[in-house]
Amino acid sequence: MSATMSGETDVTDPGAMGEAEFTALVERHRRELHVHCYRMLGSFDDAEDAAQETFLRAWRRRETFEGRSTFRAWLYRIATNACLDMLARRRPEPATGGEVLWLQPYPDRLLDELTADDVDEPETAALARETIELAYVVAVQHLAPRPRAALILRDVVGWPAKDVADLLGDSVNSVNSALQRARAGMREHLPAERQDWTGGDDDADNRELVRRFTEASVATDIDAIASMLRDDVRFAMPPSHGLTVGRDAVIADWVGDGYTQMTGLRPVPTSANRQPAVAYYLWRDDSDAYLPLTLDVLRISGGQVTEVTIFDSDRFPSLGLPGRLEADGPEAGR
Repeated sequence: MSATMSGETDVTDPGAMGEAEFTALVERHRRELHVHCYRMLGSFDDAEDAAQETFLRAWRRRETFEGRSTFRAWLYRIATNACLDMLARRRPEPATGGEVLWLQPYPDRLLDELTADDVDEPETAALARETIELAYVVAVQHLAPRPRAALILRDVVGWPAKDVADLLGDSVNSVNSALQRARAGMREHLPAERQDWTGGDDDADNRELVRRFTEASVATDIDAIASMLRDDVRFAMPPSHGLTVGRDAVIADWVGDGYTQMTGLRPVPTSANRQPAVAYYLWRDDSDAYLPLTLDVLRISGGQVTEVTIFDSDRFPSLGLPGRLEADGPEAGR
């Protein structure tokens, strides 16, 4: 989604604005900037911090806006620098081995806040969807911070190389070279069948597969589950260490953890990162209710589950999921 595309309001002198007026102006771009920070950082919570830092810096430096770029592009510059500063403080090294321990899901209900101006062309909307899926976000985290910024600003936000070079303090040749290396790194970590991704749950066959997979999961029917996993399925559970690859290895992992003895599950369908997801609740006698357990985000390709990423229940509030389900109450989200 280009930071210089339509939908930009002419801004002549933000330095003369009062706080309320300036805040209202910045708020128009809040969600897209938050999503930008999320792509950079891979963590929803870190993106929250970076977005807040962006707005604080923008207010403090509002008099530095000279109108040589759009106001939106000016905010993107500030947001990118805020993310680079955060990466320098918190994670000087990129992810390794396919793991991203700090990975968190991005709720679709918040992605729905992106306006038509943010994704105003069919190609742009497809790109925005493709580059928010977990596999893309994970692959990005394997890049060093500055090549990561170059890749996102060039390939997602749509900036010219000259503008990226100006932000990073490099030459255009350096940016183009970094971009080539970043794209090569992405190809190394992205799924081979990326062009065939189905991602969301808007396809009838996908919805049916998710329904059957959910039913088998509640019944802990390991054979039925295995029949829906592709042979090279990937499984991760951030922030726990370990990436498991292959149907047999994944099934052995789940059986070894005692999954087949689990009873009292109740599922609530949802979505995250434009992918189908299922929130699971577990019956607790001491609470006389079903309480949050895990959030499973699925990637589907070619009619099979190709990736399962399981997140802790602390992600439920950001997805707008209830804190408990009553024994005789309807399942939320149906």
